[in-house]
Amino acid sequence: MAVRAALVVVAGVLAGCAHGSGAPAENLSARHHGASGSHGPLGHRFENAEEWAKRFDDPARDAWQRPDEVIGLMAIEPGMRVVDLGAGTGYFLRRISKAVGSAGAVLALDIEPGMIDYMAERCRREGLTNTRPLRVPLDDPKLDPGSVHRILIVNTWHHIPDRTAYVKKLARALVPGGAVYVVDFTLESEHGPPREHRIEPERVARELIVGWFETKLIEDLLPEQYVVAGRLLSP
Repeated sequence: MAVRAALVVVAGVLAGCAHGSGAPAENLSARHHGASGSHGPLGHRFENAEEWAKRFDDPARDAWQRPDEVIGLMAIEPGMRVVDLGAGTGYFLRRISKAVGSAGAVLALDIEPGMIDYMAERCRREGLTNTRPLRVPLDDPKLDPGSVHRILIVNTWHHIPDRTAYVKKLARALVPGGAVYVVDFTLESEHGPPREHRIEPERVARELIVGWFETKLIEDLLPEQYVVAGRLLSP
């Protein structure tokens, strides 16, 4: 199934959601998360949040991560419930918090306790009262069924162990018509994990279709990354 410039693929069926903490923007990605198929786990931990914050929150990151464009692409509306899966030090949280407004909610998920503590302090410091950092296990976002509208997964997808099972859990977590946005590094990017641990966008799209996701590949939004958007279809 070819997937280039703009692709639409359909398949599968599901729905589900809960509380937890995934992995940081680049954190969960470079973590000891294994990827299915030929991509093996990276034996890397992100335990010192203060040190990792120097990298993850470096202002220079804005030039290639383009957070405003990413959030704009997600079409978040006030009152929505949005998940940042693999939130790390909370690089995207302020923008997501503003987008959902006081009537909405943000779940910042990560697997590292230190990242959760760091984000909790960040939320207090920045007044993100609608944002809740939560720790989750490696293989489950722990989201309640039909509880969220959008799921953002930045620099993390390539380290999820069993993505086929994980996709189904994400699908169950979304409301009908909800969407997942997978942002990850291209094979040619100067940033990101070693090339052998990167995943082609076509493969991400194929993995999303098992959850009844209609997928679209966006390649020209970011200079170092692609975005695969998956919208949940009704069964």
